Amino acid sequence: MYQYTDFDRQFVRQRAAQFRDQLERWQAGTLAEDEFKPLRLQNGWYVQRYAPMLRVAVPYGELSSRQLRVLARIAREYDEPEAEVYRRATEKQGLLGTKHLPTHYGHFTTRQNVQFNWIPLAKSADVMDLLATVDMHGIQTSGNCIRNITSDERAGVAHDEIADPRPFAEIMRQWSTLHPEFAFLPRKFKIAITGAAEDRAATGWHDVGLHLIKNEAGELGFRVQVGGGMGRTPIIGTVLREFLPWNQIMNYLEAVVRVYNRYGRRDNIYKARIKILVKAEGQRYIDDVEAEYKQIIEHDGAPHTITQAEFDRVAASFVPPALATRVLQSAEQTEAALRQHAADDVMFARWLARNVAPHQNPALRAVTLSFKRLKQAPGDASADQLDTAAHLADRFSAGEARVTHDQNLLLPWVHAEDLHALWLAAREAGFASANVRLLTDMIACPGGDFCDLANARSIPIAEAITERYQDLDELDDLGEIDLHISGCINSCGHHHSGHIGILGVDKDGKEWYQVSLGGSDGSDLSGAPLAGKAVGPSFTGAEVPEVIEAVLTTYRDTRQVIDGKRETFIDTLRRVGPDPFKAAANGARFKAEEVAA
Repeated sequence: MYQYTDFDRQFVRQRAAQFRDQLERWQAGTLAEDEFKPLRLQNGWYVQRYAPMLRVAVPYGELSSRQLRVLARIAREYDEPEAEVYRRATEKQGLLGTKHLPTHYGHFTTRQNVQFNWIPLAKSADVMDLLATVDMHGIQTSGNCIRNITSDERAGVAHDEIADPRPFAEIMRQWSTLHPEFAFLPRKFKIAITGAAEDRAATGWHDVGLHLIKNEAGELGFRVQVGGGMGRTPIIGTVLREFLPWNQIMNYLEAVVRVYNRYGRRDNIYKARIKILVKAEGQRYIDDVEAEYKQIIEHDGAPHTITQAEFDRVAASFVPPALATRVLQSAEQTEAALRQHAADDVMFARWLARNVAPHQNPALRAVTLSFKRLKQAPGDASADQLDTAAHLADRFSAGEARVTHDQNLLLPWVHAEDLHALWLAAREAGFASANVRLLTDMIACPGGDFCDLANARSIPIAEAITERYQDLDELDDLGEIDLHISGCINSCGHHHSGHIGILGVDKDGKEWYQVSLGGSDGSDLSGAPLAGKAVGPSFTGAEVPEVIEAVLTTYRDTRQVIDGKRETFIDTLRRVGPDPFKAAANGARFKAEEVAA
């Protein structure tokens, strides 16, 4: 993990002290609300449906066990609404909420942040001070700036990795933090970077997506995509450079963002993202970026060129950790023991197949702790669960965990011979569901239960589907399916990129849900990122589980078995087309209406 320098640490603590001063002046009435609002947003503090929400940055997803324990402490000691606020929220549960609005929880997001939904603003400065003690903050997790830079959760350990993206992500973090020219962009700006063959960072869906590759000469560089995004206008990023030398990436990013800052729309919030500029201007935008890049290189002296010395300095923080010394079994002995444990317990066998990924080091594995279970919203983690995750990271993963794009935690440094012991400990903690990449490993935003922007609830829909599909045999039979749920068009649940996407919409003040099929975030090697297509008019919340079941029944009825292997849901959909699935979905609506009548 990257280790903060004295400068980094001083910077974060000074920022926390600055925020405390701003808060106190606002409380005293000497700083007006419209003056305080942009300041709190720049530090990650929103005001949501019922209470403030804090978004904590987790650069490229890496968390130490010490940081996890501080997040647990924040959940336990600060994530609790005032009694009157909570009373008003629970009174509206019949319309807006789940059976229980959880407190003392953190929430993992698809962009590798952690959020808290109930911290009073009066306590916000205390929380920022506490975060600073473990090198954490909320800087640029909101506002029209370059947001938290995300990456593949297996960065540095993935067996299919071409190069470790984390040093580049860290250099970008340092470059973008409080960048004076890019503090007030037309709209928020998100960068994702990966170094693996499989794109687990959904780079095509970001304002800038960076993919480390090697050219025919074996030289390292970046494939650069610009202008991706979801929201009202889902667009896959345009490739600006098929190959850019690695040491020029910061100069090129400077050009990309500078042209956007110059020409991006500021008169219409819905047309302010860079994707709209790239779509509207096309080749003209690309030409302007290339001209700006040439100016930076030839006339400005290429000030952001990454020297080998600078890269080596940052990369030194990302060497593999010193793992506990032990008398290791041979690889053959370890594999034999794992096969025996798997033969003795089918649940362990399933967990090995679903939650355990290969590693660059043959003696190690990367293991996903699943936080997806019944009666708990996707991405939520209680204070006790965060503490337990910290304990598991210390015991099995050199004190490190990673927030995943799918709202789970990954342990990146697990000895293969420790897998059975880890499974036993994870099972006791409730983290051992063997459902990674299956239907119930869904992505969902907090939706209308918390978010002021949401048109409909996400959590009850996720709960209803999870409750219906509790049989692991059935889930295994259905195979890998990405189900994504958003409570509004802002797409925080990434519904556009789901094999099955669910979008909450408002009709005459009532909650309805639009279902789409065929999306992809680009992480499955069978296809490029793609936006799903709606199956027809929207459905009521009660109809949605019936619609999902009808779609999955159609998949079972039409899939093929080739060489003893079942065709996946997304491959079947691509082969037969959407029409049979649309007919099934709309047939489920009529069936539900008949039952209701």
